[in-house]
Amino acid sequence: MNEELRIIISGGGTGGHIFPAISIANAIKAKRPNAKILFVGALGRMEMQRVPAAGYEIKGLPVCGFDRKNLLKNIIVIYKLWKSQRMAKNIIKDFKPMAAVGVGGYASGPTLNQAAKMKIPCLIQEQNSYAGVTNKILAKKANKICVAYDGMDRFFPADKIIKTGNPVRQAILTTTISKEDAIKSFGLDPEKKTILLVGGSLGARTINESILNHIEMVENSGVQFIWQTGKYYNASIMEELKKHKELEMLHVTDFISDMGTAYKAADLVISRAGASSISEFCLIGKPVILVPSPNVAEDHQTKNALALVMKDAALYVKDSEASKSLLGIAIDTVKENEKLNQLSNNILKLGLPNSADIIANEVIKMALQK
Repeated sequence: MNEELRIIISGGGTGGHIFPAISIANAIKAKRPNAKILFVGALGRMEMQRVPAAGYEIKGLPVCGFDRKNLLKNIIVIYKLWKSQRMAKNIIKDFKPMAAVGVGGYASGPTLNQAAKMKIPCLIQEQNSYAGVTNKILAKKANKICVAYDGMDRFFPADKIIKTGNPVRQAILTTTISKEDAIKSFGLDPEKKTILLVGGSLGARTINESILNHIEMVENSGVQFIWQTGKYYNASIMEELKKHKELEMLHVTDFISDMGTAYKAADLVISRAGASSISEFCLIGKPVILVPSPNVAEDHQTKNALALVMKDAALYVKDSEASKSLLGIAIDTVKENEKLNQLSNNILKLGLPNSADIIANEVIKMALQK
């Protein structure tokens, strides 16, 4: 029991990969405080900032994605992949992990590939309803595969699959603020229905346009909005809003750090369909309109969204239609209490609690197997 655990966790690229990875690390540390955990990420990607901010050491690999538009650029991509394999091998030799965890993203490929070659037990965590290319390749070498959706045996060997759900940010589940205080913290009216719009940390152009193109509808809706524009779009949106009179029903910000409070304030959320976000909505029972990003591998966000829509657990608007129709659908929906309750009850049934704990137990068990 006193044996020191040494675990490598690899992957990242987006918050949807990073938040689960950090949640798994925190769960391992809660069970085994002396555990040594090393992250391996991709240089230049957001994990290189977010992981140290969470208190963990991270090593960076130069690995990057293939360029489907300019095939000649892939010469350097292949070189970086080769270099990343060599670096991953050296990192593993130096750190001597007892188990390796891959959460998806560029870095998890070379890291888990090398770990498997060196006979280190490997676990991969697939967040989406449609498995990513990296995880499909790694599945052959993995000991355990943790998933969030049914039917994943069409991608992975059935005997390796454990349905755990996706780990989420713990602060979202543990927030104690009341709905009234949450709404007031955004300078809004607790008596009015509230819609939260989030497009990820960088923002989502079509979600932003759904508001920007219909300011008059916003003004006359009788509804109020918390609008996370994303850092990339914020300056231009604030300039555009200066052309209009002050809109008291609109709270605009580039980034919301306390999503627990934002979710508590909202009667309805408009969001992309990333697996991590969907898992959060399931666990808190939040009615949501999903607008899947079309710019992701194998259109997996649409597949994530449809998995909920088929169970009447979410509404879905295509990205190509969002700038025209999304706002009207959202305003109509948030005024229908019966519809909101139906969505909330149905999405809550899909939540899988304690995901990080279950995965941490599997990792510890693998690490201690002789």
